[in-house]
Amino acid sequence: MLLALGIITILIWLALLAGWHGFWRTDQRLPLNPEPLDTWPSVIAIVPARDEAAAIPFSLTGLIEQRYGGDYEIVLADDSSSDDTVVMAGRLASDGERKLTVVEAGPLPSGWAGKLWALNRGIEEARRRQPDYYWLTDADIAHKPQVLAGLVAHAEAERLALASLMVRLPARSLWEKLLVPAFIFYFALLYPFRAVNDPASPIAGAAGGSLLVRRDALEAIGGIGVIKNAVIDDCALARAVKGSGRRIWIGLAERSRSLRRYRHLGDFWAMVTRSAYPQLEHSPLRLALALLGLGVAFLVPPLLLIAGGVAGLAGLVAWGLMVWAYAPTVKYHGLSPLWAMTLPFAAALFAAMTIASALGHYRGEPAVWRGRAIGVADSNRL
Repeated sequence: MLLALGIITILIWLALLAGWHGFWRTDQRLPLNPEPLDTWPSVIAIVPARDEAAAIPFSLTGLIEQRYGGDYEIVLADDSSSDDTVVMAGRLASDGERKLTVVEAGPLPSGWAGKLWALNRGIEEARRRQPDYYWLTDADIAHKPQVLAGLVAHAEAERLALASLMVRLPARSLWEKLLVPAFIFYFALLYPFRAVNDPASPIAGAAGGSLLVRRDALEAIGGIGVIKNAVIDDCALARAVKGSGRRIWIGLAERSRSLRRYRHLGDFWAMVTRSAYPQLEHSPLRLALALLGLGVAFLVPPLLLIAGGVAGLAGLVAWGLMVWAYAPTVKYHGLSPLWAMTLPFAAALFAAMTIASALGHYRGEPAVWRGRAIGVADSNRL
């Protein structure tokens, strides 16, 4: 029975490597030197911010310093920050070369996620200028000056309605090295980048840290309001846009990085448990299948190796295939190839986080973003 289980695991990895849209590859990236456009479309960056005073000087400076040849402005929508986010943004607005407008999102109404409410307010402000594109980017992301031009040039060349970048997450602490590459790997397993970028595939996904979307495409699907209470808002928006018959694209970022650190397991635990069970659409069947898949594909190989014998040899082969698939993602994060061997341990933690997410749902604990329950109105609004 152990040998049969080992053979099944080997076959699973062979099938994933050969038949699941090359999910393990890291080749979906923006061209480093895109062809310049004769006429650059107009763009307004929309930045939702809640208690981001520490990151604002870096993220907004990166936006202000974009080398872009067309009309370009920035709108920061403050989501009831309790720190100096607005003060810091105001200083940059008065000193920066680019036009930067700071608006208040106002109290959160019932049924809206805070980030999406802030995005909606920023888009309302920007829509009056009728830009060709909105660049939705988080307040804790730092962009190099070439990023916007690269995104727009790629979107124009490929006739994309939506283009997003999976920004680089830090991988410096122990927990970051163990979990960040694994997080990206699992995301790509769920949303293979090549499949997302294929118009013929129904798979749709996006990364909300840096997302360029055409104004007319967003308006055609009904605006941000159609996903107003989505926990995984980036993928929900991608499904809506691709479902409308338009092309979308996702790639790994080389010049955009997250300023947020995950130094402790608890930091990562909070992020994953917020979205894991919603990702499974709160389905017990999907939960069971996800845990079964994690167990067989990622945890069985090292357990078989411990068991030894011919079954242990099968486990070694399966683990080797897993390491080979994971190695490009580990390399992308600048880590030693030896970290590719740790994927089963990361899988065990992600399984525990997924279970915790489901238990929280059934205990009636709402998903929380920036200290606020998603979909619950601010008290002063009631």
